[in-house]
Amino acid sequence: MDVITAMLTRRSEHHLVDPAPSDEEFAYLLKVAATAPDHGLLRPWRWVLIRGDDRSELGACFAEEAPAERRSQAAAKVQRAPLLASLVFTPAQGHKVPEWEQLAATSAMTNSLMLLLHTRGFGSIWRTGAAVRSAHVRQLLGLKGEENLLGWLYIGTPRANPARRRRSLCDVSSRLSQLSLHR
Repeated sequence: MDVITAMLTRRSEHHLVDPAPSDEEFAYLLKVAATAPDHGLLRPWRWVLIRGDDRSELGACFAEEAPAERRSQAAAKVQRAPLLASLVFTPAQGHKVPEWEQLAATSAMTNSLMLLLHTRGFGSIWRTGAAVRSAHVRQLLGLKGEENLLGWLYIGTPRANPARRRRSLCDVSSRLSQLSLHR
């Protein structure tokens, strides 16, 4: 699949089943995704992969943070995909590359990873929510004080959906201007 086709056909997938990429395949795709623009080559991110029964521990943290009437729903969220890849932002403190640019590099890498997963037949969705700020989730994932949880890529194989459409190209003319210095 060429890059334009990948960009026009990738969607956030809400219903994911086995299989998900193996740890080895995920690591390979991550190496490729890490070629995204990253001023200073800081790689200000890391991933914590959660599979199988380990998802239940994360689900328990989700439930702990939820209102009583929604706890079972919160705990079940982790079962929406066979692999939850936790994205941890690890900015280089005091570096000449500002933190906002490090965050932009992390986002570019993540988008590249989602496109690569799509080209391999996997689906993904980037999920966030209140749990990214949970002290219990931070502890479970081993986050340090300066690190931030940016959410999870839920990853697996999308259920067949014959009604899928390509993205239509939008009019970006209102978002594009040209500066003419020679008047």
